[in-house]
Amino acid sequence: MTNDSYTPPKVWTWEGESGGQFASINRPIAGPTHDKELPVGQHPFQLYSMGTPNGVKVTVLFEELLAAGHNAEYDAWLIRITEGDQFSSGFVEINPNSKIPAMVDHTGAEPLRVFESGAILMHLAEKFGAFLPATGPARTETLNWLFWQMGSAPYLGGGFGHFYAYAPEKMQYPIDRFTMETKRLLDVLDRQLATRPFIAGDDYTIADMAIWPWYGNLVLGRQYGDAATFLDAASYTNVMAWAQKIDARPAVQRGRMVNRTFGDPDTQLHERHAASDFQTKTQDKLGTAD
Repeated sequence: MTNDSYTPPKVWTWEGESGGQFASINRPIAGPTHDKELPVGQHPFQLYSMGTPNGVKVTVLFEELLAAGHNAEYDAWLIRITEGDQFSSGFVEINPNSKIPAMVDHTGAEPLRVFESGAILMHLAEKFGAFLPATGPARTETLNWLFWQMGSAPYLGGGFGHFYAYAPEKMQYPIDRFTMETKRLLDVLDRQLATRPFIAGDDYTIADMAIWPWYGNLVLGRQYGDAATFLDAASYTNVMAWAQKIDARPAVQRGRMVNRTFGDPDTQLHERHAASDFQTKTQDKLGTAD
């Protein structure tokens, strides 16, 4: 049940990497570690990201906007977080928190930085008047669920995902603690989806785009190894049906590919600069898996 006891020191000091698969991305200070400018393409929106759940939120929205006929062309540049790209001076300038995704909007008189995935979703949805009701109860409900996801993600990713899949050793207490919370969150979604087709109601919104990369991919068996079996994900039938419905959308399928560096080579589009890149520049076409 328990591991060897640990007594915290009176004052904590950092002794280097803390262990685990993603230990190299964590450190107790902010700011850049090296000088490097970010590339800038020709489209109005410059996205700097990686195909993690938070990154997928934004690329799905871009692809949905384009599919709906909006002038939302974008360049998506790969930020390899395991190699420290997020700590470059250029990236820290647009996101002082050194987390992906981050974006620069060049449509105004001056470039505008936008960081935090929820802020990017809101910025784009409001700019194009799409996937977020402009006023009223429907807008409030959409934002309720957008911020629900922002608040719940650390329990799923940094909590359950870390201790179940990535920590250097298995520890029952944190796995039990965060499994309980993850299952409660899945139950919240399952009850919500029992009476409506999409998270916030009758319409597909940025709330779905925010929640699906985390919880949709989880129940579909794409995150944290065999976590879907461990969590009995199939028992959340409403979440599963919703996840499959979102997964079938062509724009979602494209969005999942952008800045992706893992999985089958034909699902990896490391950078996206034109719609044709999906047919010509995936890693299987380029002849490299990573």
